[in-house]
Amino acid sequence: METNTNQLNRRQFITSAGLLSGMLMLAPGDLFAQKGSPVTMIIEEARKSAVKATKLRGNLTLLEGSGGNIILSAGEKGNLMVDAGIDVSREKIKAKIAEINQVPLQLLINTHWHFDHASGNEWLNKDGAQIIAHKNTAKWLGQTTRVDDWNYTFPPAPANAVPSKVFDQEYELTFEDQVIRLKHYAPAHTDSDISVYFPDTDTLHVADTWWNGYYPFIDYNTGGSIQGMIKAADENVKTASENTLVVPGHGPIGKKADLLRYRDMLVNIETIVAKLKKSGMPLTDVINARPTKAYDEQWGKFVIGPDFFTALVYKGLD
Repeated sequence: METNTNQLNRRQFITSAGLLSGMLMLAPGDLFAQKGSPVTMIIEEARKSAVKATKLRGNLTLLEGSGGNIILSAGEKGNLMVDAGIDVSREKIKAKIAEINQVPLQLLINTHWHFDHASGNEWLNKDGAQIIAHKNTAKWLGQTTRVDDWNYTFPPAPANAVPSKVFDQEYELTFEDQVIRLKHYAPAHTDSDISVYFPDTDTLHVADTWWNGYYPFIDYNTGGSIQGMIKAADENVKTASENTLVVPGHGPIGKKADLLRYRDMLVNIETIVAKLKKSGMPLTDVINARPTKAYDEQWGKFVIGPDFFTALVYKGLD
């Protein structure tokens, strides 16, 4: 049975955002000098949140409730996962997978290095999964990495949590007769982002290059940029057909029309903020000018507030 995207109504959307809703809606003066970190808040929310399964197409299931959206591909002899979620959700993820398909885990694909997509790597590897990712995911996981806008320094991951199979631009694998295509984006959300495409079911996981219904986070410390996010959004629009089922990093699944709305939002806000910054306006004045106001009702109420997103865009402009 194919998922009806309309079934994920606004109430479900808010629920699915629950583990991220604790992220700080920071005032401009606090943005780059937080006393705490949203990372610890998100981890604690994941510890409390249930993991929910939603049937997609074919043998694919969406798992929500532990950081970024996870896809489970259930095979006859083994399972494959796209993203690992947060490690505190281990038992809940294992229980949900066991309800769906009681076969060994074989492969894990990381869409990028961030903790809410990859901190479950260690236990999944111990349970039998080979980890595949872009080479920059392995790089960042393998060293101490600071993310200033989260006010958090990540220690190196354990050796078995670092992907053992890495690629540069594109990689194609076959999992139980199902072709899966991995493709690296130019630096966007980070410099390690990849898309994961299941052509048999026309299902595309675009990870954190798309936050459906949220202003996105941009990690400048590991290669992200607002211009890169726009380019990735353009690429997603070109890649998806009208029938493609598109899985974002965060938020409900969607279609090409949703990608278009997101791309246009990014372009328009970047254009407005760039004009204000070029005029010599400092960050506080740009935020007070409310350059995102036309989009705040739809995009600005959940994870990253309008002030935070404005500051992220401003930060990336010359």
